[in-house]
Amino acid sequence: MKHYLSIKNIDSLPDWVSEARELKENPVAHKALGAGKTICLLFFNNSLRTRLSTQKAAMNLGMEVMVMNFGSEGWQLEFEDGAVMDQGKSEHIKEAAKVVSQFCDIVAIRAFASLNDKEKDEAEVVLNGFEKYASVPVVNMESSAGHPLQALADAITLDEQNKKAKPKVVLSWAPHPKALPHAVANSFVEMMQLQVADFVITHPEGYELNPEITKNIHIEHDQQKACENADFIYVKNWSSYSNYGKVLHQDSDWTMTTEKLGLAKFMHCLPVRRNVVVEDAVLDGGQSLVIEQANNRTYAAQVVLKKILEN
Repeated sequence: MKHYLSIKNIDSLPDWVSEARELKENPVAHKALGAGKTICLLFFNNSLRTRLSTQKAAMNLGMEVMVMNFGSEGWQLEFEDGAVMDQGKSEHIKEAAKVVSQFCDIVAIRAFASLNDKEKDEAEVVLNGFEKYASVPVVNMESSAGHPLQALADAITLDEQNKKAKPKVVLSWAPHPKALPHAVANSFVEMMQLQVADFVITHPEGYELNPEITKNIHIEHDQQKACENADFIYVKNWSSYSNYGKVLHQDSDWTMTTEKLGLAKFMHCLPVRRNVVVEDAVLDGGQSLVIEQANNRTYAAQVVLKKILEN
């Protein structure tokens, strides 16, 4: 494996999850693997878990880490071929990616969707621009349409917590005051398609995700019905896909409560708006897995970096 850009780069999810759990038991067992190697983390958007967990994963493997908040510290990049750069953009991706490649052995990119232009967002111009012009492996730390590191951490968490041959897993939309991207939900759906599970997506009408990603998946518009007898409920907000990037409504009836949760385990990628997305009692209760999910971000990143270094 050269790049880790999406869940589709995983050749065997069970094997990857098993390897990540082994790394969790002895995080520095392969510290010599990354000795003398450098990873460069480029952030076009804010981060907490992604930045710290990826740094920690690289350090566990013996790598040196460079971090740049590109949105505030770097030159504004141009991605269009043949562009006449007579406006605000000072550097082209062709030069930037090649230069960065000289300073590191792996480059990891975080660049959110604009939620203004669906075609441009789905083209993944930042991530794919680095993949095209960089001469080193590229890792997706969340792009316009995907967050495969989070989804891999979620798979690890499910594997650790699941007690059934075929658990019921629900992905539920929740209200949020801002328009949020589809990346986490998209990658979670792609990951669940590789699982043996009774998987259901629930959301209000109008909040359908990309139908190419959710095809053949049961979608239920009644949240209460969808959550019945669930083993895991993953809660996440996303904006409209058909009415791209728009907040159609903020229906507080979709907030996750202890009553809806029932006996299920609660999952969320964080950060989370308390008492908007989910009530305090759920987050602070014994069924919440959000801190363990965050912890597993390190081992998701570490298994990805290990496979790239071994290659």
